[in-house]
Amino acid sequence: MNAGDGGASAGTPAPLEWKFSQVFGERTAGEEVQEVDVISAIEFDRTGDHLATGDRGGRVVLFERTDAKEHAGSQRELERMDYPVARHPEFRYKTEFQSHEPEFDYLKSLEIEEKINKIRWCQMANGALFLLSTNDKTIKFWKVQEKKVKKISDLNIDPSRGVAKGSMPSSSVSSSQKQYLANGCYTDGSSECLSNDLSFPPGGLPGLRLPVVTSGETSLAARCRRVYAHAHDYHINSISTNCNVHFFLPPSDGETFISADDLRINLWNLQISNQSFNIIDVKPTNMEDLTEVITSAEFHPTHCNILAYSSSRGSIRLVDMRQSALCDSHSKLFEEQETPGSRSFFTEIIASISDIKFAKAGRYILSRDYMTLKLWDINMDSGPVSTFQVHEHLRPKLCDLYENDSIFDKFECCLSGDGSRVATGSYSNLFRVFGCAPGSAEATTLEASKNPRRQVQTPSRPSRSLSSSITRVVRRGSESPGADANGNSFDFTTKLLHLTWHPTENSIACAAANSLYMYYA
Repeated sequence: MNAGDGGASAGTPAPLEWKFSQVFGERTAGEEVQEVDVISAIEFDRTGDHLATGDRGGRVVLFERTDAKEHAGSQRELERMDYPVARHPEFRYKTEFQSHEPEFDYLKSLEIEEKINKIRWCQMANGALFLLSTNDKTIKFWKVQEKKVKKISDLNIDPSRGVAKGSMPSSSVSSSQKQYLANGCYTDGSSECLSNDLSFPPGGLPGLRLPVVTSGETSLAARCRRVYAHAHDYHINSISTNCNVHFFLPPSDGETFISADDLRINLWNLQISNQSFNIIDVKPTNMEDLTEVITSAEFHPTHCNILAYSSSRGSIRLVDMRQSALCDSHSKLFEEQETPGSRSFFTEIIASISDIKFAKAGRYILSRDYMTLKLWDINMDSGPVSTFQVHEHLRPKLCDLYENDSIFDKFECCLSGDGSRVATGSYSNLFRVFGCAPGSAEATTLEASKNPRRQVQTPSRPSRSLSSSITRVVRRGSESPGADANGNSFDFTTKLLHLTWHPTENSIACAAANSLYMYYA
């Protein structure tokens, strides 16, 4: 692999030294977390200057980067003086809005949660931010823009100044002295009526102040531009925009996006909300013949006609939409052959892929199943290039994990901007970072806290498999981050499911319950 293809560089990079950067929504000791505050989605935009999170309460919270703006001038000065520039990513709260509300499907007697399942950024335009957010059934297209609050000031006439005769009653005339009619004449029959023939003195009216429109402070306004609804019979598990997330690569068309549920994938145009095209349908004629479901879908970062989707049986299918309108037949199939004699009751459950991500240039695909991370080369469908063991130490506890439903947890994965490292979450609010360059033994375990290296163990050396002409790497992470080598020290109630990597820098944002932690290296 090489950096241009989204993999690692020719030389093996040194392991990164991760440091704590920021935390938003940190819990105090013993504080109870409300269910609606738990973060359920997280995503950087294509520049890395904005970060969006969604929670179970249907809210979307936006953060913006501040260090790049505040230190832009000083950075240029330091570069001119040939001093090293230490970049420490800093974000601040920008705004939040209620994206989804709880709904009820009366036809199916089904409650629809407001929980945000996915957030995807769209291309910026005219300084405004655009993003898609979805719950189980409805996708919404949001526009977030700064607006200046305009106020009208000085809209009055100074009563202490004299005005032209007939322009308005004198301030010295009291309404209690003379009663006037609607036409402006007084009830005593006097002819002091308001004249329509206004005359102005040569020097103007010094007491008349014209209204002035002033622009004061700016406010952020989030407006829902479009709602894409009634297109999925099953819960939406992923959306993907046809917009390259890396600003230094040529963009895709930026006009379309896909939404996937368990059995179908629909193609949408951002400008058309009342029509979508069903491009993939795996629903059998008889539902009893159903053997697998769609678990995740992702557009290729640079080719708008190519997408990949994963299944509950551990396979990834590459689809070219130019082949046919209904893309039921795939261009390539990526799956790992099952080892003879290793099949058990849990084999299919732990093989289910919960998330897939394309690398920078689209050459590689990263997939996450319950036990491992796998890196696939789209030019080689015989098996993964690298396999990273994440939960191998939990294999003896699969029965317990099945009983408490933890075995069905869906962990996300992400790649660094240069494709040289991958990351995913685990239990006890831990996440793992692996180096995927040839010869790299980097396997770091970090905790989502202000002291991320508190539970780090020395990673074991990777074991290599020479089963193919291309060396496949199987790398184990810290097998026992806690005291118990069998994994008993793990807290299965605290899990780090969602994380994202900055598109251009070594910076990771991850969600632990209602807290957003950020780290840099």
